[in-house]
Amino acid sequence: MVNTVHLRTLLEVTRHGSFAAAAANLGYTASAVSQQMSALERETGAKLFERSARSVQPTETALVMSRHAAKVLTDIDALLAAAARSQDTSTQEIRLGIFPSLATYVLPRLLQAPEWPGLGINLKVSVAEPGQTIQGLRAGGGLDIALVFQVGQGGLAWPNTVSRQWIGDDNFRVVLPESWGIRPGASVTASQLAEMPWIMHHPGTADATVIERLFASCNLHPRVVAYCDDFNASLAMAGAGLGAALVPELAMHKGPGGIVVLDVPEIRLARNIFALLTSDRQNAQLGLFMDQLSLILRDMSITTRRA
Repeated sequence: MVNTVHLRTLLEVTRHGSFAAAAANLGYTASAVSQQMSALERETGAKLFERSARSVQPTETALVMSRHAAKVLTDIDALLAAAARSQDTSTQEIRLGIFPSLATYVLPRLLQAPEWPGLGINLKVSVAEPGQTIQGLRAGGGLDIALVFQVGQGGLAWPNTVSRQWIGDDNFRVVLPESWGIRPGASVTASQLAEMPWIMHHPGTADATVIERLFASCNLHPRVVAYCDDFNASLAMAGAGLGAALVPELAMHKGPGGIVVLDVPEIRLARNIFALLTSDRQNAQLGLFMDQLSLILRDMSITTRRA
């Protein structure tokens, strides 16, 4: 029999790319994670990692197994939650803070999923930017969980009583007007974009600072034709031919026509999506809620393993 604890550890290792990072997230030692993965290899008879003196690299078998493990573990959590609810018919109220694009494109899919009515969750939602929702986690703030994003390492701070669980990465993509004549999916270099007009974040924000530094490292000094922090507006302006934009994948699920999405190898940036919650508010239904959310992000092709 495969140990479900080992499957959960496998998920963390493949998500974070190392035993040490997985151990830090799970509260284990790196040695304990290594022992669990060795035990899982014995249980399955499969080689899951290529080990060297300095690193471990998951095999294709490990990646395939982790994708199936995510669904299996979510089903087990749902089974246990259903069993608990069969003895207690009351619902659990969850007060959720969530940022706009996640509320627009992901939360409705969860609410409309066949599994949702059986989760026993009474959801109360507050849609706001991450800085505002974090305030709701402070004493007397009225939130149980905040779903936030972070670009780079700065820009957000939360109380030391709050724990953080990584949900997924929302990669930024370069978007150009279709009228510029570059074919969809074309691979271009940052230097080829240097003379083009750009739609950029308003200066001074944490996200804008990270993007400016990334562009500068690529020797890309954009000719700015618009400042905009609304991704829907940026996409609409790009579709109308005003300029290029850097937009996260999540915001492009219902994007306008007239745009071309490009792969620019030098421009690699993501919004890291986290669930923040206080230790005194954690429970099985909150865990199940986050698992279901993570599965939907996977189905939408939002990256769930760090590069």
